[in-house]
Amino acid sequence: MTFQLRTAGARRQPITADETEKTALRSLVQALETTQPQQQYILQAGNTQGEQIELPPSVRQGLLQLVRYLAEGHGVEIIPTDKELTTQQAADLLNISRPYLVKLLEAGHIPFSKVGAHRRVRLADVSAYKQQRDTTRRQSLQTLTELSQELGLYDE
Repeated sequence: MTFQLRTAGARRQPITADETEKTALRSLVQALETTQPQQQYILQAGNTQGEQIELPPSVRQGLLQLVRYLAEGHGVEIIPTDKELTTQQAADLLNISRPYLVKLLEAGHIPFSKVGAHRRVRLADVSAYKQQRDTTRRQSLQTLTELSQELGLYDE
């Protein structure tokens, strides 16, 4: 699979796709999803030399996620996992209140650092906590479902 490389200035704002791009994005998602893992992805420069670079698996995975989100109409930002967030930003990502997040931080559930009087939380730590929290929730829901079935609460 070959992609054209077009260079542009660095963007620090969300990446979005307009309606005219969505058809092409959906086609690209389909092509990326049907590609075998061992197949090469080649990035081809749009210059006269036609330079080609093989994309590593991590970039292929990121590209597929990016294209899926854009095709669904979502805006996307690329943020390094070592970026430090304010407590409000971290709380927003977890969909919880800032005071509750501070309690989690002080209880040691999520690592943080202090810059003066302000707490800072790494995005990677927030993501790890969210993943662990979601896994625990799914397991609890599965257990509750199994108990309900054993008690016959799902019988018709």
